[in-house]
Amino acid sequence: MGRKPDSNRLQEIARYVERHPHCKPIEIARQLDLHPSTVTRSLPALEEAGILLSEDSRGRLFLFGKRR
Repeated sequence: MGRKPDSNRLQEIARYVERHPHCKPIEIARQLDLHPSTVTRSLPALEEAGILLSEDSRGRLFLFGKRR
């Protein structure tokens, strides 16, 4: 069983993507001082939290919307 994602970290990642659309997970990791795998593992948790991201063909992320 994996660790439960930190909700503050999830919000921080979501805010970064919202402010910097088309960023890559490695950029998020560098800017937020996180390990790249931490960011990658957090992406499904963001979706589960209702924060929807979309990824283009180059691996860049942007905020798609929020589920209510």
